[in-house]
Amino acid sequence: MRFVSYLCIVLFFLLGCELPAVNSPYSQQADDDVILYTSFTLRPKHLDPAKSYSSNEASFTGQIYEPPFQYHYLKRPYTLIPLTAMSLPTIRYFNEQDIELSQEDATSEAAYSIYQITIKPNILYQPHPAFAKNDKGTFLYHQLNDDELDDIDKLSDFDQQSSRELIAEDYVYQIKRLAHPDLHSPILGVMSEYIEGLAEYATLLRDGKQSGQAIDLQATAISGVSVIDRYTYQIKVIGKYPQLRYWLAMPFFAPIPWEADSFYDQAGLIKKNITLDWYPVGTGPYQLTENDPNSRMVLEKNSNYHPEYYPEEGETTDLALGLLDDKGKKLPFIDKVIFTLEKENTSYWNKFLQGYYDISGISSDSFDQAIQVESKGEFLLSDAMKEKGIALRTAIAASTSYIGFNMQDPIVGGYSDAAKNIRQAISIAVDYEEYISIFLNGRGIPAQGPIPPGIFGYIDGEAGINHQVYDWEKNVAQRKSLNKAAELLDEAGYPAGRSQETGEPLTLYFDVPASGPDAKAQFDWLRKQFNKLGIQLVIRSTDYNRFQDKMRSGQAQLFQWGWNADYPDPENFLFLLYGPNSKAVTGGENAANYQNDKFDHLFELMRVMPDNAERQAIIKQMLNILTEDSPWIWGFHPKQFSLYHAWNKNVKPNLMANNTIKYRRVDSQKRVSSQDQWNQPILWPLLALAILAFLLLLPAWLLYRQKLKKKILLN
Repeated sequence: MRFVSYLCIVLFFLLGCELPAVNSPYSQQADDDVILYTSFTLRPKHLDPAKSYSSNEASFTGQIYEPPFQYHYLKRPYTLIPLTAMSLPTIRYFNEQDIELSQEDATSEAAYSIYQITIKPNILYQPHPAFAKNDKGTFLYHQLNDDELDDIDKLSDFDQQSSRELIAEDYVYQIKRLAHPDLHSPILGVMSEYIEGLAEYATLLRDGKQSGQAIDLQATAISGVSVIDRYTYQIKVIGKYPQLRYWLAMPFFAPIPWEADSFYDQAGLIKKNITLDWYPVGTGPYQLTENDPNSRMVLEKNSNYHPEYYPEEGETTDLALGLLDDKGKKLPFIDKVIFTLEKENTSYWNKFLQGYYDISGISSDSFDQAIQVESKGEFLLSDAMKEKGIALRTAIAASTSYIGFNMQDPIVGGYSDAAKNIRQAISIAVDYEEYISIFLNGRGIPAQGPIPPGIFGYIDGEAGINHQVYDWEKNVAQRKSLNKAAELLDEAGYPAGRSQETGEPLTLYFDVPASGPDAKAQFDWLRKQFNKLGIQLVIRSTDYNRFQDKMRSGQAQLFQWGWNADYPDPENFLFLLYGPNSKAVTGGENAANYQNDKFDHLFELMRVMPDNAERQAIIKQMLNILTEDSPWIWGFHPKQFSLYHAWNKNVKPNLMANNTIKYRRVDSQKRVSSQDQWNQPILWPLLALAILAFLLLLPAWLLYRQKLKKKILLN
């Protein structure tokens, strides 16, 4: 019976021991690197900082490229600090006679502004073949022939790499690239309005290309952008545009060395898709070492990264949360970031629960599994999440979603008391508290105006509510009653939703681009909101191009729109209602085509002011005008939920910065221990199979033993 004994010993050993996880999706997890595991769902289209403008691309570009400024990781409201620059820019203002102005005089008299930026010395680019030279100082890879390209399929196939120091000229070179006719930079139009000479420079390059001339950015200059010395450059701004400092924290204004452009401009490399759009080169904490958009993308620590340290101060609550435990320590803490392609939410969620992804959002499908909502509306983690030590972090996004009225429409538009009453009545009836509860699992807050929390100008509490839609009761904003909405509609000449003159029901049209079946429930809900007042709402769904045409021509009556902040300044939201930005008139972002002379005047004053009490008072006046005119149903600001495993350290949502991986820390040992605990092999099927096999084989074995015994006796 030795076989039976051995079998029992092996099985009891297996069942009694904690085994390592055997279902890991990663082939290499035993190295010494500190790794962050995350995912991507959409293939990035552009990694060239002159072209890239999507959030999924910023996950990569934000770690590789370094503009002169960045956002403080911990401070709120969002605060700009130097990154490669020595300090924030010095800004000087001048009048038409080139006489320098004081800060007080600059608001009304500034003809132009000079931004001067000095960068830190001794910052090096990541190792890259574009910098490699031979002993004679000639570039090794700038004039490759077909034979030399035979064995080159990706950037890592080049044998030699080198680097050089970051200089001011690299920042100026990138600004020139914004005007390159082949790059089609999405911010060229905006920046041409403010950077002196940029529009003319773009025309110069475009005309040169059309005439067959080669474009040489080094040999041409922008009148408003200049190099002062090796580490200093200037930008001349038309008038006064304080928001430029926020743009200077985006990858659009990160440095690009001319050597990279020259290297990537080779036809043989372009044919192999080895381009700056696919293989970035920067000075940031990470470099892209693996680029397979059909499987995974990998960032690894830049061996040349300049000294940078974890913040030593933050908000008052950061100390208690452990967010200052690493203060003053050298960045980055993570050696490698592995992005794996995940097209399905379910697959990502299951791997997160197994510990194979470090962070996760919460989809509607997994919300009830992750979150429990208390009677007071508070969000708490479910017991299953608590057992795994998972933490929840939430943040109100710097964005807004709204329904707009076309102010050019003869029924819902205009500025008469009747038109205002119609818009205010509908704004009361459309219950966004209910919408947030039903369709967002409570992940949002009703908007009181266009400015979301966290942006200067947002006012919390009673002073900040929209008094046309809400009352302040028991220290909370309470939506006005439907009776009040009905009174307003009656005053507008539509008692119970019917015209006093004709008796016909008021019928309004809601234009949307074609959407999937999931939108039906939302449209049904929206019809119900209007029906509360007896108003009939007709949904007009068209293809996206047709919808855009209707918006540009001012043909839409009501529409749904949204806006994500480019930078944390109230101007970036209030300009959505600035008259000269009318979509139907100028093609701007004022989709409601709203125009109020007083609002526009206040906007022009507010736009160029620093964040102070005077600016806040002007913003309050502007908000009062907007809520009175009600060009929008103010909608909601979404609330972002993120889950983090216990091995994640230094986690604080920062909705403005895109370079935050360098601050994160991961406890790799705790992660592996948890993975092993949560993914123990299920061995009882093996035991059952072994017992079954034993029972099936036992008769034959006994028969064999019996025959063997008889044979021994006969002999």
